[in-house]
Amino acid sequence: MKLYNTLARKIEEFIPNEEGKVKIYTCGPTVYHYAHIGNMRNYIGHDILVRTFDFLGYQVTRAMNITDVGHLTSDSDSGEDKMEVAKKRENKTAYEIADFYTDAFFKDFYALNNKQPDIVSPATANIDSYIRIIEKLIKDDIAYQSGGNIYFDISKVQDYYCLTNHQEDKMVVGVRDGVEFDNNKRNQADFALWFTTSKFANHEMVWDSPFGTGYPGWHIECSGISIKYLGEYLDIHGGGVDNIFPHHTNEIAQSEAYLGHKWCNYWFHNEHLLDDTGKMSKSHGEFLTVSLLADKGYDPLSFRFLCLNSHYRKQMLFSYDSLNQAETTLKKIRNKIANINDSGELDNELYASYIASFKNALEDDLNTANAISVLYEVLKDDRVNGHTKLALLEKFDSVFALELLKEDEKLENDAEIMALIEKRAEAKKNKDFELADSIRADLYQKGIELVDTREGTTYKIVGS
Repeated sequence: MKLYNTLARKIEEFIPNEEGKVKIYTCGPTVYHYAHIGNMRNYIGHDILVRTFDFLGYQVTRAMNITDVGHLTSDSDSGEDKMEVAKKRENKTAYEIADFYTDAFFKDFYALNNKQPDIVSPATANIDSYIRIIEKLIKDDIAYQSGGNIYFDISKVQDYYCLTNHQEDKMVVGVRDGVEFDNNKRNQADFALWFTTSKFANHEMVWDSPFGTGYPGWHIECSGISIKYLGEYLDIHGGGVDNIFPHHTNEIAQSEAYLGHKWCNYWFHNEHLLDDTGKMSKSHGEFLTVSLLADKGYDPLSFRFLCLNSHYRKQMLFSYDSLNQAETTLKKIRNKIANINDSGELDNELYASYIASFKNALEDDLNTANAISVLYEVLKDDRVNGHTKLALLEKFDSVFALELLKEDEKLENDAEIMALIEKRAEAKKNKDFELADSIRADLYQKGIELVDTREGTTYKIVGS
């Protein structure tokens, strides 16, 4: 298995700490708002990573946090806690915000057929772990108290910028947008481990600690949760490229200072999903979620399929045209598979050959596009009997998770389609455009594309 390792800045052969086992930690959502599809591309990448190791026969243990405290609006040590921002926006408690958006996140997460991590733990459930780490860092003179807060002193570690290729000049305060100068810090690149209520007097989520009543910083939670559940030696840490600095940089510094040895061997980062305005975010444009795509009539797995056709380390441009094409193609694949006759006996030679090709694609830094090409080859190969094809496709789908062997629901006859077209026309006449759009989307989901003309509405089969 070969993976691109951000720490080494190259593709490397994966060698686990313990033979046959892999421990993976992936950064979870900050549950102050819905997760958009750019966020979800990241989790699809993590899921493919886990499913690939499963396919290769590894025993996988994956942990993921839920950030429900400590993540400030600057992604550093300035601004408000994102949970507090959401609390004011929606006039709810921070705990109500966390519960609501955690549920919303997992609704979309599971709609994409992502496997639940073995450990999912909210930041607020692990305060004792953070306190234990911080106490040791203070004792070892690596962390210090100033202005009521506890900061990590980056001058005490030798290779703080190892994950960013030592481009510290681009990351200091005054260069990075949204990061304020902090008089309490010895060095402006130092980062907070614990905030006290002296800075945020009205913060709802606070705990007693030896350093004063307050709450943990964002970065300490991932170190604490990972070490608590996965131990002192981590194989792979995953996240989006925007986590590289400062979040993952700070995790490495504090974890290795606390443990006294190298913590994580491989760093796995997904690239951004872009829309026509640039990087997809929560602050501009249409707020695209998986649930919204489903409301528009799309199969969430069409978005997953779209993502798998692009490499996880390449920026990907989202458009409805590309999603429509992905949905049409996925329908065609499913329909073709549904028409395969389960005949013959397993052809061991051809089965092994195609499994090897599929395995080679995945082992090449998770080249899912090439793995999909192997799927196409199987479908068109007349040498492969039906039983062998279905066995291969089922095995491939253990990684793809696209429900390839699921037959799409079909409308029975022309009269049923025309009845829905008339219902849509009546809805438009009554200016019930939401119902009209939902009927169009539902028909499209079933493989029927409506065509509006001056003479009225007709239809055609999607892709014809």
